[in-house]
Amino acid sequence: MHSAATAAHPDMHHSETVYELTNVGKTYGQDVVALENVSIALHKGSFSSVIGSSGCGKSTLLKIMAGLIPPSKGRVVLQDQPVLGPRVDIGMMFQQATLFPWRTTIENIVLPIEIRDGQAAAENAKSRARELIELVGLKGFENAYPSQLSGGMAQRASICRMLITDPAVLLLDEPFSAVDELTRDFMNMELQRICLDRNATAFLVTHSISEAVILSDVVYVMAPRPGRVAEVVEVELSRPRNLDMITTPQFSEIVHHIRARLDEEAGQ
Repeated sequence: MHSAATAAHPDMHHSETVYELTNVGKTYGQDVVALENVSIALHKGSFSSVIGSSGCGKSTLLKIMAGLIPPSKGRVVLQDQPVLGPRVDIGMMFQQATLFPWRTTIENIVLPIEIRDGQAAAENAKSRARELIELVGLKGFENAYPSQLSGGMAQRASICRMLITDPAVLLLDEPFSAVDELTRDFMNMELQRICLDRNATAFLVTHSISEAVILSDVVYVMAPRPGRVAEVVEVELSRPRNLDMITTPQFSEIVHHIRARLDEEAGQ
């Protein structure tokens, strides 16, 4: 385990473990080993990332965590209950906003409630949806349709839709990769603010080392063929983070360490 910079979340490892994977493996067919002996623990209020080259099993890992596919071996537990399929206490956010074009912002946000509990419950959830809309800075766009939203605004609506069911863990699949770099930086800072505000437990899949470092308390560096955790890097930068930190020696040290580790694993 590598640790760098100044303390953040000093008691994170003493807080409640929300999500835990123990020796998880996934094999496709007879001999394609996508994941091998992956162990991950997400603590309450922590932000973790996984980074690795294409084909290292990141997507497979996220699908297992979301309950979309079962592991071939190992144990997957969320809030002391085995993950045996999709669950309402797992929030998921994808690369694209995937908003229904015929529904307004607020109608898209309450959709998970409508699917789970019906139309009346969705109507009752709209007051809470308005609070989330204000939290992410979309006030005034409650009745706008997706075609009237920018890419960043659509992803903010997706954040609200993810949060409306009060999930125990947020699983983020490169949520801002489709927007421009300036918007991505801004949205990452917004995501941090929202997670801190709600003491959310988040897990991010990304191809960007700097994105992983600026957001995370812990970065899991994945090695390919078979996919496994090569190193757990603790990012001990103070919170709240800001984009000025990217220029600091501490930040550069962590980024260079992770890049060197990825290069080392790719060369093996």
